[in-house]
Amino acid sequence: MENNSNIKQNKGDAASAFSFRDVDYSKYTCTEELAVEAEVLLQKQETDRLRELALDYGRQTGHPATACVVTFGCQMNARDSEKMIGVLAAAGFEITDDESADLVVYNTCTVRDNANQRVFGRLGHLNAMKKSFPMKKIALCGCMMQEPEVIDKIRSSYSFVDLIFGTHNLYKFPELLCRMFESDKMVVDVWAKSDEIVEELPVVRKYPFKSGVNIMFGCDNFCTYCIVPYVRGRERSRRSTEILEEIRRLAADGVSEIMLLGQNVNSYGNGIDGEISFPKLLHEAEKIDGIERVRFMTSHPKDLSDELIDVMATSEKIARHLHLPIQSGSDAVLKAMNRKYTVADYMVLIEKLRRAMPDLAITTDLIVGFPTETREDAMQTAKLVKEVGYDNAFTFIYSPRTGTPAAKMDMTMKPEEITECFNEVLKNVQECARNATKMLTGTEGIALVEEINDHDPKLVTGRLSNNYLVHFPGDRSMIGTYRKVRLTENKGFYFYGEII
Repeated sequence: MENNSNIKQNKGDAASAFSFRDVDYSKYTCTEELAVEAEVLLQKQETDRLRELALDYGRQTGHPATACVVTFGCQMNARDSEKMIGVLAAAGFEITDDESADLVVYNTCTVRDNANQRVFGRLGHLNAMKKSFPMKKIALCGCMMQEPEVIDKIRSSYSFVDLIFGTHNLYKFPELLCRMFESDKMVVDVWAKSDEIVEELPVVRKYPFKSGVNIMFGCDNFCTYCIVPYVRGRERSRRSTEILEEIRRLAADGVSEIMLLGQNVNSYGNGIDGEISFPKLLHEAEKIDGIERVRFMTSHPKDLSDELIDVMATSEKIARHLHLPIQSGSDAVLKAMNRKYTVADYMVLIEKLRRAMPDLAITTDLIVGFPTETREDAMQTAKLVKEVGYDNAFTFIYSPRTGTPAAKMDMTMKPEEITECFNEVLKNVQECARNATKMLTGTEGIALVEEINDHDPKLVTGRLSNNYLVHFPGDRSMIGTYRKVRLTENKGFYFYGEII
C-alpha cells in the first residue's frame, strides 16, 4: 500500500509529544540491551548538539530553522517519519509541510519504479529552490536509498543532496544530521544490514489518538517481484515485553487505537526462543487499559493461522478488517512469484474468515502483467476478485525492480494486453466494492473521528472498525472520540451518515 503525505505537527504540540527515557544501566545484564541503551544515550547527546547547530543556522539565516519531512510509501515509512519529526522537534526545528523549509527530508519507497521516478522528479524542484537559497539542506532516506544504483545516480546527477542514509541506521538520525551540518560535502551512510532494533527515540505522532507500533522489521519471504528483503533486511522481531510497554505508554498519552506494523506480522516472533505468537500479542495488546481498537498490517496468507482467526473472531477490540494480499488468481503465476500458496489454499482461508466473522471487510493487493503471466492467468485473477467479493483492492500493473529475480524474467503479454487485462481486473474490483457498500447502507457502526472533512467543515470524517470512512455532522471537539453512527448514504467507496 502506498501513502504519499507530509506529516504536519503544530510546534507547541510537538514539544510535549516526545521524551528520551533516562538510562539506568543497573537493571540490565544483557550486553545487547546495554548496547541499545548506550545508543539511545548517544543519540540524545547528538540531539543536544544538533540543537546548537540549528540555533547557529538560525543566526546565520535570520530566522528559526524549519524542517519538512515528506513520506513516500507504506505505514512503516509513515511511522519512521514520525520518529524523524520527533528528533527534529526535540532539536528545536519548526516543523512544517512546506518544502521551502530550510531542511527537507524525503523518506522514500522503492516498491515500484514509479515511486523512484516521483522522488527524482521532485528533487529537480528542490534543486531550483537550493540555487536561490544555497543554505537549504536536503536529506534522502528510506528503502530507495538501499539500492546501490540509486546512490550512484544521486552522486552523479543530484550532487546538491546533502545527506543520504538507509533503513538500517534510522536511529542514528540525530548523529547523521550533525555530520551533515558540519560538512560541506554530501554525507552518505547506508548500511547493508543491521541486527539492532533501537526504538527509544523521540516521536511526534500525526494523530494524538492513534499510532503505529513496529513489532518487526524486514522480510524472509523473497517474493520474486519484491525488493523489500533486500532493502529492509531479514525478519527481526521486537520483544513482546517492549512492544506492550510501548503500547501502555501510548495509552497513557491518550492513544486509543494502535496499528501493529510489520512486513509480515503473521510470522512475528520467529527466531526468538520463548516469544509469544502474533495472535497472543494481539490478545495482550487489547487488554491494555485505554486501548479501544487494534489494527495490524500486513498479513501473508501462508502464515495466517487458525489461532489468529479465533482471536480476531472473539475480540471486541480487534478491527473487523483484514488486508490479505493474494497478488494473482493463477497458481502458475503465484508459483513464479514464490508466494508459497495456491489459490485453493487462499480460498480455504477466505472461507474460514467469512464463517468466523461474517462482518469482516477483506482487502487485498493485485498485480497484473507479471512476467510469464498470460491473458488467461490475468482473467483468473479477475474471476477470483468476484469469487472472494473483496471490499477493495490495491491493483497495480507490474513494475520491474532491479535486483529482484522477476526483473530477469521474460514478459509474456504485450503492454496493450496488460492494460486491457488490468482494466478488466479493476472493473471487477470496483464492482465488488460498490456491492459491499450497498450491503452496508443502513447499518450501524462505531466510528473513530479523525478529522474535519476536507470539503465541508460542518462534517467530520470517521473510520469504522472495518476501515470504511464515513462523513457525518460534527465539529472539531469530536476529533479523537468514538461515535455510534448510522450509514445513511452509499457513495461507492465511503459513506455519509448520522450520529445515533
